[in-house]
Amino acid sequence: MRGAAPARFALDSPCGRGHPLRTMAAYQTLEVAREGAVLHVRLNRPEVRNAFDGTVVEELQAAFTAADADAGARIVVLSGNGRSFSAGADLAWMTEQAGLPVAENQRSAERMARMFLAVARCTKPVIGRIHGHALGGGTGLTAAVDIALCTEDCVFGLTEVKLGIVPAVISPFVLQKIGAGRARTLFLTGERFDGREAQRFGLVHRAVPAAELDATVSRTVQELLAAGPCAVASAKQLIATVAGLPIEDAIPVASEWIAALRATPEAKEGFAAFRGKRQPGWMP
Repeated sequence: MRGAAPARFALDSPCGRGHPLRTMAAYQTLEVAREGAVLHVRLNRPEVRNAFDGTVVEELQAAFTAADADAGARIVVLSGNGRSFSAGADLAWMTEQAGLPVAENQRSAERMARMFLAVARCTKPVIGRIHGHALGGGTGLTAAVDIALCTEDCVFGLTEVKLGIVPAVISPFVLQKIGAGRARTLFLTGERFDGREAQRFGLVHRAVPAAELDATVSRTVQELLAAGPCAVASAKQLIATVAGLPIEDAIPVASEWIAALRATPEAKEGFAAFRGKRQPGWMP
């Protein structure tokens, strides 16, 4: 961990690569559209409360891979059309997967896990706009985003045990947000909880009245647009790198990191803009 990896990230940031997407891919289960620097990814199976099946898994991973490659997109907002964000995995699809040969069943589960990883590892900041129901895998998607914003009456639940299974593929993401202590209750009971409790648990950043959700999302978008895009991408990687290190091991990594970043053109522009009392060039 003491090598030059942080410096390589800072000096060759993924935020500087890629090309703006001129056309969006055609999706069966998603709506994907960019408004300026904001890429909107909307789950679009409202008739089943945006429950996900194999197609949703494949398309969500593709959409977030494309978001990484889109140099014109600085922020991703993940939401769901209709009355709910997502009711989790489609039960008919899960039943179908259970009947597959063991190796194929396992590959299907890994594809789903890697879909959540694509959301969590996206180099762009990901905001979750959560409403209605966010059960099972919907709670997992909430945990995978960077900033989850929900309505106070949103219904969450790690309800898998009620079906005789466990929240296995989403467990790494949920545990990072709520910790093992909370999980020992929520994983085992499968109890449901509202947005206020989700905020108290640390699953979401903020729970607000339904009428305030869109305005809260918009304010968060503006805060992110005021930040340097390479710095935001670097911050995401810094957290992933340093979180598991003992303090003594983290110090040299963090020192290399800031030394490399403050020498970048983006940092120099940020310093100059602050001194000159003007907006930095990355502002819209």
